Amino acid sequence: MRIFVLTLLTMIAFAANSILTRMAIAGGFIDPSGFAIVRVAAGALVLGMLISLRGGGLPLFKRSRLPGAISLTVYMIGFSLAYLTLDAGLGALILFGVVQMTMFGHAALTGQTPNQRQLVGAGVAFVGLLLALWPGPGGAADPIGAALMVFAGLGWAVYTIVGQRALDPLAATSANFLLCLPMVLVLLAGTGLRFSIPGVALGILCGGLTSGLGYALWYSVLPHLKGATAAIVQLSVPIIAIFAGVLFLGEPLGLLLILSAVLVVGGIAYAITSKSAPADHR
Repeated sequence: MRIFVLTLLTMIAFAANSILTRMAIAGGFIDPSGFAIVRVAAGALVLGMLISLRGGGLPLFKRSRLPGAISLTVYMIGFSLAYLTLDAGLGALILFGVVQMTMFGHAALTGQTPNQRQLVGAGVAFVGLLLALWPGPGGAADPIGAALMVFAGLGWAVYTIVGQRALDPLAATSANFLLCLPMVLVLLAGTGLRFSIPGVALGILCGGLTSGLGYALWYSVLPHLKGATAAIVQLSVPIIAIFAGVLFLGEPLGLLLILSAVLVVGGIAYAITSKSAPADHR
């Protein structure tokens, strides 16, 4: 029950990232590059403070730290730029659809073969994702925005896979954010930054609370989840984001999105109630 509650809180935090980012950027309060910089800086600050209060070392300069920091940078940049044109819910669907497929592929390649029930559940959930992306009255997703979100999804998938090996989730997340900050600054500093008080406030909230603390919580939950299960569980995030987008941002909710929500949630529920996948008998 404890792992279930912690996982639910983490998924809500992930969905809030989409809502806060879309609210700040689409609302014209801040540009995508500025939002990414504020978000990473706030996350690094909050996590650094927690490490200081807790005590202990920070594994900044280990060679194994680079994949986590680089993949976090890829995710942060792609995520912010994509929300110039994508609705919060649609962006989350693309993001976690890519994450799901990437993590399932990784699990299969590393011997964590999904069992039949997990495959069926993932298939049902993926059909739900396809329905949500089906062109409706408003047209399909902006191709550039969608491509940027695919880019972000690949980064997040790698970040999640790396996180499964973290021995100290809080320290690992803090180190990733601290190393990510100079990378983001170098890549985005010359892109015409624009800030405002509401935009910076939303970036701080997204970076310090729903990103920094949310990712530390995710790293602590990951060791208790199979690779395939971790991928499937994350498919709940776009559903949360869709309904939060309707509630807080006034985004449209059509019949296809409602049907998608039923399929995705149903598929997740079916898959995560499965027994552990059988061992690989190669």
